[in-house]
This record gives sequence, structure tokens and C-alpha cells, in this order.
Amino acid sequence: MLFVTLEHILTHISFSTISIVITIHLITLLVRELRGLRDSSEKGMIATFFSITGFLISRWISSGHFPLSNLYESLIFLSWALYILHTIPKIQNSKNDLSTITTPSTILTQGFATSGLLTEMHQSTILVPALQSQWLMMHVSMMLLSYATLLCGSLLSTAFLIIRFRKNLDFFPKKKNENVLNKFVFSEIEYFYAKRSALKNTSFPNYYKYQLTARLDSWSYRVISLGFTLLTIGILCGAVWANEAWGSYWNWDPKETWAFITWTIFAIYLHSRTNPNWKGTNSAFVASIGFLIIWICYFGINLLGIGLHSYGSFTLPSK
Repeated sequence: MLFVTLEHILTHISFSTISIVITIHLITLLVRELRGLRDSSEKGMIATFFSITGFLISRWISSGHFPLSNLYESLIFLSWALYILHTIPKIQNSKNDLSTITTPSTILTQGFATSGLLTEMHQSTILVPALQSQWLMMHVSMMLLSYATLLCGSLLSTAFLIIRFRKNLDFFPKKKNENVLNKFVFSEIEYFYAKRSALKNTSFPNYYKYQLTARLDSWSYRVISLGFTLLTIGILCGAVWANEAWGSYWNWDPKETWAFITWTIFAIYLHSRTNPNWKGTNSAFVASIGFLIIWICYFGINLLGIGLHSYGSFTLPSK
């Protein structure tokens, strides 16, 4: 009972905190001079991370197994993985281009996990015999880490396409209320630097657009490369586990089939990067398709609840 109460408190603290963070983030898009709010946003992300971490540890102790046995627990872990991605640019002392992707993604996954749709999964249950294996932690954690990473990389590619094909991208509008989309994409310091430089060089906005798309393309490639590696490890671990549980490395189960499709899509993306004619817009389009494929693999199959991987499925509540 103690752990259940603790999990309930930590879950709502993390969701409330991330909600405040996204509100602060939206305010700072309109009023960039409020540095204190930007600092509070980062502190809120840290508080969210520790709340989710505390929830996972509490769930692990109370259930006796790593909390990845159903869709609810996997969504919480996915939120945790998104925060890990949020911190990577900070470790490398780089511009945090990922924050505009990871922060909204965290609140969406956290919000769905705590919604009424997954109420039946909030309670920890005993693992079914097929899941009582040491491979549970290795396989599922690798798959979820790869999903989080590939989702972020795909969204960066989507942002790249939006900016590339927007013909009249108004970087520095003269109106009092500046374009919020531009502020959402640009980092804090670079926006002001570009705005000052534009006063001296009228051709700078086009150059800045090129620099921005180049950085987004570079970040998406690096993030997807990491995600593809994690996905490969996860699939290999799953194959070994499947052989122990079902006597076969591969069964063409719906989950396995869509995992293979996901792997193929991003393999095509990485291969296309080696071809100068496909690098850039064409490869970004492939990555954008991968975004939809990941959600089908992760969420769509669970919604259907079919196949050997139906342990994490759920049914929509009837009215």
C-alpha cells in the first residue's frame, strides 16, 4: 500500500511539473527577456526526471521485476528516456535543439500514461511465465530507448522538411508579435545573434536558414544513428529471448514484423545518407515516414492486442 501511494504521488508530481514546464516554455517563446523563467523550465525538467526515476524504482521494488510489463509502465519509461535525450546536448555543451522536441513529447507520453484509458494497468501485477526472464529488462528497455531516440530524430527531420519547403520563411517579422514558430525552432542565443546580424546584412536570413537546416539535418542523423543501434540490439536480444520462450528466434508475429519494418525504414535512411543525391531532403522524408511506422509498431499493435506480444495490450473503456 505504501508503494502504491508513493507511485501515485510521484506520477502526479511528474505530470504536474512537466505541465508547468511546457507552460513556462510557451511563455518564454513570447517573452524571451524572462531568463528566470527559462531557468525554472530546466529545473522543472530535472524535477520531472527524479520523480519518474523514483516511480520506476518504487515500482521495481514493489513488483519484484523491472517495470516494463505493460503499456502503462512502458510509457512512463519512455518519458524517462526522452529526458535522457534532453540532457545529451547539455553534456556536450551544445545548443539544446532537442529541447523543443523532448519537452512536448515528454508531457504527451506522461499525460497519456496517467489518463483514464490505462487505469487498469496502474496496478502492478505478477508477470506471466513467458515474461519471467532476465531478458525482459534488456530487450524491452533497449526497444523503448530506441523508440524514444528514433522518434526525436524523425521529428527533427520533419522540422527540417517544414523549414526547407516553407518558401517565405519570415525569420524577422516587423510586427510586434513575432512568429512563434520561428522562436520555437531557434535556440535562444542564435535568434538574437541572427536578428542583430540581419540589420547589417540583408542576405543573412537566407544564410541563417541554411545554417539552421544544416544543424537540424546533422542532429537528426546523429540521433537516428544512435536509435538504430539501440533498435538493432533490442531486436537481437528479443530474438534470443524468443528462442528461449517459444523455441524459435523469429515467428513473424505482428510486433516482430513491424519491428523489422521499422528497422528496414531507418536502415534505408542511413544508407541514403551515403548517397549525395539522397542526402538532405530525400533522407529526411524517409525518416518522417519512420515516425509513423514507430507508432504503429509500438502503440498500434498494442491497441489491437494480437499476436505473441499481446501482454502489453489494452482495450478502450466501454461507455
